[in-house]
Amino acid sequence: MSNVRETVLGLARAARAAARAMRAAGGAAKEKALRRMAELLSERRDEILKANAADVQAAEEAGLTGPKLGRLGLDGRTLSDLEQGLTQVAAMPDPVGEIDQMQTLANGLQVGRMRIPLGVIGFIYESRPGATVEAAALSLKAGNAIVLRGGKEALRSNTLLVELYQQALAEAGLPAAAVQLVPLSDRAAVLEMLKLDEYLDVIIPRGGEGLIRLVAENARMPVLYHAKGVNHLYVDEGADLEMALKIAHNGKVQRPGVCNALEAVLVHEAVAAGFLPRLEEAMTASGVELRAHENALPYLERARPAGQDDWGREFLDLVLAVKVVSGLDEALEHIARYGSHHTEAIVTEDYARALRFLREVDASLVLVNASPRFNDGFQLGLGAEIGISTSKLHAYGPMGVRELTTTKFVALGDGQVRG
Repeated sequence: MSNVRETVLGLARAARAAARAMRAAGGAAKEKALRRMAELLSERRDEILKANAADVQAAEEAGLTGPKLGRLGLDGRTLSDLEQGLTQVAAMPDPVGEIDQMQTLANGLQVGRMRIPLGVIGFIYESRPGATVEAAALSLKAGNAIVLRGGKEALRSNTLLVELYQQALAEAGLPAAAVQLVPLSDRAAVLEMLKLDEYLDVIIPRGGEGLIRLVAENARMPVLYHAKGVNHLYVDEGADLEMALKIAHNGKVQRPGVCNALEAVLVHEAVAAGFLPRLEEAMTASGVELRAHENALPYLERARPAGQDDWGREFLDLVLAVKVVSGLDEALEHIARYGSHHTEAIVTEDYARALRFLREVDASLVLVNASPRFNDGFQLGLGAEIGISTSKLHAYGPMGVRELTTTKFVALGDGQVRG
């Protein structure tokens, strides 16, 4: 245990020192590091894929299956997307040092808010080595240092990716310790991180409910939660059913094992007869099992009855819950009860109901006539994301560069004193 504590403490101390240097770093140096990292992903592609293949093979031998195994793998397309994301983040304006809301008080004192880095971020996550690239890129651009603790199943991939980041940082004249990886798979390493409020300014957990609960119960520093995605699609009366079918299929089938996948469809009773058989046909053809409320079963031939625990459940698999509702009021009530504040969508042709849905649904992204799969930092123009915050403070939704900064008050005077 003492070796675990010493290792994690050493990384945290180095990150704190690096964060001070990063706070003063210029935008050009940060941009150079990110562009160099994008180049390294291309130059070292074969080596990265080899390390990742070894992780995947070991995970399969250890019995890892399903969505977690799917999130672990990297391929040429994934790396190309990561390179593009790095380039986008590099090209973004540097938010650090911006001053806004400047006002002059009656005594002549000028008061404003300056955007600053959060400091040192602790990022605890599972499976996805792509998250290593994205999280470090955003942290770097925002002028932070980051201590990464990925899952043991991705240790080879993450180790190499962090080595490349440290090379890119050094070549740009920035401290290599601004991006570090906890090289320990022991759960004790996570618990040690959560004690280090003297060095880590915030913890961001990204993973299953067990990980989120562990962090929530043990962290001594603020936590930005990335909770589960129990995401609904409401098909309204008079909706374009072809559009609704396309959105539902994309939301469920494209990547069922991710947090922005669709988990339940609510259908207005006026369109249930015209929509649900078509939904069943499309979903069955794609291997999706429907679990239907008793009021939806008459419209379906192969669905199984939904249990009470199927509502509010993140399946992360080819399973979809279905219910018929009397209208928008019942849909809103269902979402308020079972949603997870992640992503909610409506398909409607009615402007007033669309606007009401946008206003009343409490989720980090609310969509009209679009797939829930768009709740993603890259898709929403952030370049990448470190996670999707469902905790509202201090960010709500995908966390990009600006969400990894905060503001401090600054005041400019010419001798004012308080009377």
